[in-house]
Amino acid sequence: MDTRTIKLKLIYPKWKKLPGQTTFNLPPHGPVAFAATLPWYVDIDFVDENVEELNFDDPCDLVALSMMLSTQVKRGEEIAAEYHRRGKQVIAGGISTMLHAEELVNHVDSIFLGEAEGRSEGVMQDWRRGELKKVYNYMLQFPAIEDVGPCRRDLYKRDLYNHKGVPMVDLFHASRGCRFSCYPCAVSYLGGRKFRPRPIDKVVEDLAGIDNNRLFIVDNSLAQNKEWEKELFTAIAPLKKKWISHTIEDDPEILDLAAKAGAWYVYQAVYDTSDYIKERVKRYHDYGIGVEGTILLGLDNQTMDDCKRLIDFLGEIDLDLAEFTVMTPFPHTKGYDDLLRQGRIFDFDWNHYNAGQVVFQPKHMTPEELQDIYDYAWKTFYKDETQESKMFRLFCNVALREMEEGTYRPRDRRLINKSFGRDVNRKVRNVNV
Repeated sequence: MDTRTIKLKLIYPKWKKLPGQTTFNLPPHGPVAFAATLPWYVDIDFVDENVEELNFDDPCDLVALSMMLSTQVKRGEEIAAEYHRRGKQVIAGGISTMLHAEELVNHVDSIFLGEAEGRSEGVMQDWRRGELKKVYNYMLQFPAIEDVGPCRRDLYKRDLYNHKGVPMVDLFHASRGCRFSCYPCAVSYLGGRKFRPRPIDKVVEDLAGIDNNRLFIVDNSLAQNKEWEKELFTAIAPLKKKWISHTIEDDPEILDLAAKAGAWYVYQAVYDTSDYIKERVKRYHDYGIGVEGTILLGLDNQTMDDCKRLIDFLGEIDLDLAEFTVMTPFPHTKGYDDLLRQGRIFDFDWNHYNAGQVVFQPKHMTPEELQDIYDYAWKTFYKDETQESKMFRLFCNVALREMEEGTYRPRDRRLINKSFGRDVNRKVRNVNV
């Protein structure tokens, strides 16, 4: 086996933010997860184009594109074209490569589909021999979940990931796969319908090695298995991390364990105006867990009046934050298949697949009306308090908890005082938690 050094340029392409979108950037998870699977003799130069400029003149042997979003695809193609002009080969992987493989395969030298543990060294050796395959398809061949190790977070340029001086959360995953198959979601296509939890001891070891007290657990949903949730939250509680996640099981015992384990706030779908949703949000708050509502607009069962009632309902349930999206038919979802078959998709420019731009014909309104409802939702929810102010309030809540536990970092106090022009101690103690 040839173990001479390979200099790899690993690139996370930029994408255009939505109008009014908060401009912070989280350190991306996919590239550093992939980097962890590469053999020791691969020297990685990582560039996140959203926070730094890409220099095409930097020396490299091979280029790898890691892409998560559909809105990165066109930029990825541009990057590949520029490197081809310079005589370099380009491979592509990540979520959006899997969703847009049929197109991307025509723009790069090789596409990698699926999870990379145990496979990436074979790709490197194929490239070394001049035998790089056009497609490496491991979509239905999942590696042993025990082989998933820590990400290469040492590749991050940490000073680039902050907002107004506040360091961003690190991304982390405790499981892969999802037993659900939601209408607008591609997770079951990407990671399979089987829930695959990582061994708890591996999760604890991985988390303990992250030099950041604040994390985003990016699993599609933590509400996959009650006994696993209990075991997970019990095991990570001593680490005193503070974390964000998607949905947690609606169970008092589990919510209590989650709060004790450091649950900061959750993303919770708000899909109707039922008492159940109202009580669901209240139960999170009863355990000191914040809630960012995720609200999808433009489903076939929604009229304009339905959407307005849903938006008005948000004011009644005391959400800490709200994120609105328009129904977007991403490839390899049930939504895409249905709308394509019905001839209702009119825009196939992937740059517009940003969950804020209407690309299909809704059932009960015009595309323009749905776009107006989306804009109305953002303006209505944040009319009395800006999104940034609400985010700062959530940050103050977690800072207070950290102070009480003795894990609050003095550097954060200095950074916040400098950036916000206020005394964080005074601010957090005035927050109603």
